[in-house]
Amino acid sequence: MLRYIVRRLLELIPTTIGILVLTFVLFNVVGGSSAEVVLGKNATKASIEAFNKRYGFDKPLLVNTKSGESFFDSQFFHFVANVAKGEFGDSTEHREPVVDVLKRGVGPSLSLTVPILLGCTVLGLALALGCAAFRGGAFDRSVLVMSTVLMSVNYVVWVLAGQFFLAFKLRLFPIWGYESAFYIVLPAMIGVLSSLGVDIRFFRTAVLDEIYKPYVRTARAKGLSGAKILVKHVLRNSLIPIVTFISLSIPYLFTGSLLLETFFGIPGLGSVSLNAINSADLAVVRAVVLLGALLYQVVNLLTDLAYAALDPRVRLG
Repeated sequence: MLRYIVRRLLELIPTTIGILVLTFVLFNVVGGSSAEVVLGKNATKASIEAFNKRYGFDKPLLVNTKSGESFFDSQFFHFVANVAKGEFGDSTEHREPVVDVLKRGVGPSLSLTVPILLGCTVLGLALALGCAAFRGGAFDRSVLVMSTVLMSVNYVVWVLAGQFFLAFKLRLFPIWGYESAFYIVLPAMIGVLSSLGVDIRFFRTAVLDEIYKPYVRTARAKGLSGAKILVKHVLRNSLIPIVTFISLSIPYLFTGSLLLETFFGIPGLGSVSLNAINSADLAVVRAVVLLGALLYQVVNLLTDLAYAALDPRVRLG
C-alpha cells in the first residue's frame, strides 16, 4: 500500500506541472493582453504600461534571456512560485489578494454544496435499494418514472419554480440572501431535486449489477433476509462504482454552485467566479480554475485508496 501511495504521489508531479502550464497558457497567452481586457480597448499606453508593471506582465513570458538578469525572472516562473506559496495575485475588482476573496466564498459554498451531496447520496441510495428490493414492481416503476421526470426538467426551471411558488407566493422560504442557515434550505432542496434523477438511475444500475450474481443466490439459500443481503452484501460490493460517481462531484463542493449561488444571492465561490468573469477579474478566475483542477487530482488519489478499504478483493500495487 505504501509503495502504491508513493507511486501515485510521484505521478501527481507531471500532471500538476501540466495543469500549471496549461493554466498559464490559457490566461497569459491565449487570452491576449490582460491590461486591455481589464482596462478596455480605449486605455492609454501609459495606463497599460503601469498596469503591466504593477502585476508583472512587463516581464518575459516563459524565460528571461536578457543579459545580467535572472533566467527565472519571467511571468511563468513567478506564477509557479506564487502558486507554491499559496498566492494567486491580487484581484483587480476587489483590490485585495485573491486568497482573501476565495476564503470568504468557501464557507457559503460548502454550506450549500455539502447538504446537496449528502441529500442526493442518501436519498439516491435508499431509493435505489428499494428499486432493487421490489424490482419490476410498482415501486420500481414509480421511482423510474420520477427519476426520468427529474432528469427531463431543466435546472433553471427548478430554480425559477422554487423561487416563484415556494418563496414568492407561499413565502415559506427567503428568496434572496445569506443571513442564516435557513436561507440555504430552498437552494439545497432545488439542488437535490435537480440532481436526484441521475443519481437514482446510476445507483440503481450499480446495485442491480450485483444483485443477480451467484453470491446473492447463495446468501438466500442460507436463509439470510432480503434486507440483510441488500445492505450487508449487495450495497458493499456495489460501492466502488458508487464512490467513483460521488467522487466526481467533490471538487465542485469547493468551487461552488454557480447558478444556485447567483439566483439566490449566496456569496460563495460560484457567485465570486461569475462576478469575476463579468468584471474581467482574471486573477480570480484563474485561481478558481487552477484550484478545481488540483482538487480533482487529490480526490482521484483518495478515491483509489478508498477502493482497497471498501473491497478486500482490490489490491493496490
